[in-house]
Amino acid sequence: MPFDFSHTPDRSQTNSLKWSKYPPSVLPLWVADMDFPAPPAVNEALARAVAHGVHGYEFPSRRLREVVATRMERLYGWKVSPSWVIATPGIIAGFNAAAWAVCRPGQGILTQPPVYPPFLSLHKNIGGLAHQDAPLREVAEGENLLRYEIDFDHFEFMFDTDAPTRLFLLCNPHNPTGRAFSREELLKMAETCLAHNTLIVSDEIHSELTLPPHRHTPIASLSPEIAARSITLIAPSKSFNVAGLFTGFAIIPDKDLRESFLKAAERLCMHVPSLGLTAAEAAFSGECDEWLADLLTYLAANRDFVTEYARANLPGIRVTHPEATYLSWLDCRALNLAPDPYQFFLKKARVALSNGADFGEGGQGFVRLNFGCPRGTLEDALDRMKQALAEAG
Repeated sequence: MPFDFSHTPDRSQTNSLKWSKYPPSVLPLWVADMDFPAPPAVNEALARAVAHGVHGYEFPSRRLREVVATRMERLYGWKVSPSWVIATPGIIAGFNAAAWAVCRPGQGILTQPPVYPPFLSLHKNIGGLAHQDAPLREVAEGENLLRYEIDFDHFEFMFDTDAPTRLFLLCNPHNPTGRAFSREELLKMAETCLAHNTLIVSDEIHSELTLPPHRHTPIASLSPEIAARSITLIAPSKSFNVAGLFTGFAIIPDKDLRESFLKAAERLCMHVPSLGLTAAEAAFSGECDEWLADLLTYLAANRDFVTEYARANLPGIRVTHPEATYLSWLDCRALNLAPDPYQFFLKKARVALSNGADFGEGGQGFVRLNFGCPRGTLEDALDRMKQALAEAG
């Protein structure tokens, strides 16, 4: 029997960041946090742990690492040793630890904006590093569709700047554009990184939210040589909606790189909550796969609804048709909404979206919309946006 994603608990009276940041009259479709309850198997595992009554220190078990490794092979055909798996308190902590482990003053960190905002401040967290951008290229598809591609000439050019590129921070699937990069695209980027002795740190937190017919490819799975120069970051947080438990994993095949990462993680006091480990094991065990399959079907229908609604009702706005994630990227530049689209929709439509300007170069004039919610909520928000545009003339 399919899981029901059309009805969700009321979060407005909780301490939810998503629902408490704005007044009750505002519909929040901003932070990447779905409104759906976590899968039953995850909630049952957490209930058993809470019922035990003792919540002392815990460390990632051998069994948990085996569960993670088994999932990588089953989903992607990537053979991972459990010894490569390191638990982290989330993805942001993971790429910060990676940068602390390998980067030195005077070196550069390369990103592909518009991109998840914490990518843009990583160089500041470490100090003495250069931030390097290889922006994705916009490609128009029809009147109101927008797609992004890699500008490989610019990408390769960035490796010849004054600061040697020490770390390439990849977002795959890409947030906010929704791209699930192809095997060919990943291989070309990886070969450039290997040629310049650049470490690849790949944020693959949305990997299990790749929408059919697209498939996710871990960049480290392409070859042993690429794996040896890669740190792959995964988590159950987005796919199984347990982000508040702050648990992720770094998969690091190279022994020396793994030891450097562990030293940095220890220095940064990166402790993982025990209940997060419990939830992660349940999420990745396979017991939640039917729930996830139904979720992907629901999200794909929501994505299609956003795309079609924008075409029919939001003239002047171009949208992406995401290959992964539950995030649409809306190009509002042609409308010249004042003072910016984020403020316009917040004040005039009472809909909270993410401000595109926060995603770096290429984000001005955009907003990001989270469609990981019941269809009724999504339709209400889009109707509000339509009305606000109509009233603005």
